[in-house]
Amino acid sequence: MTGDDSHSMDAAALRAELVRQIGALAPGKSLCPSDIARALGGSHPDQWSRLMPGVRRTAIDMAKSGQLVILRKGKIADPDDFRGVYRLAQPRHD
Repeated sequence: MTGDDSHSMDAAALRAELVRQIGALAPGKSLCPSDIARALGGSHPDQWSRLMPGVRRTAIDMAKSGQLVILRKGKIADPDDFRGVYRLAQPRHD
């Protein structure tokens, strides 16, 4: 990574990891966005925490296109208007 992207990662790499982990989830299960950052940035918080803003931006884009859902307190959140702790899951088809 260069100095310009020290707080983000290539969007394609983030998207690929999100697709991989979301696709591996059992129906009804969710994952923490930090799982994505840890998979790409390492296990130490100094390594993965800088990826969190990029994970969030990528998850929002993917939620808007229907590739995943953002959950807040177990309910689907509006990708344009949510705060705090959130989880990611496969879209529900019910």
